[in-house]
Amino acid sequence: MAWVLMPDHAHWLIELGARDSLAQVVRCLKSASARAANLVLSRRGALWAPAYHDHALRDEEDLRAVARYLIGNPVRAGLVAQVGDYPFWNAVWL
Repeated sequence: MAWVLMPDHAHWLIELGARDSLAQVVRCLKSASARAANLVLSRRGALWAPAYHDHALRDEEDLRAVARYLIGNPVRAGLVAQVGDYPFWNAVWL
């Protein structure tokens, strides 16, 4: 639903299906992105820390507010002046 890749971490806002487990989805995201990054960067080994932090949302309104907060990270971190100037994010609503 939304994601942003920061220099030292990433945020993903995802919706789990009835048969998905969060641990399995995170494992797949980390695995696929690490393989791609390692290929592009000509490197080997772990890219992500083994742990992750999660927060469950229950309300559709909360989803949009959280998505806005996530994609605003690069601006708050001082990386860019406007969200649109940062290339490593996307959200289904924007």
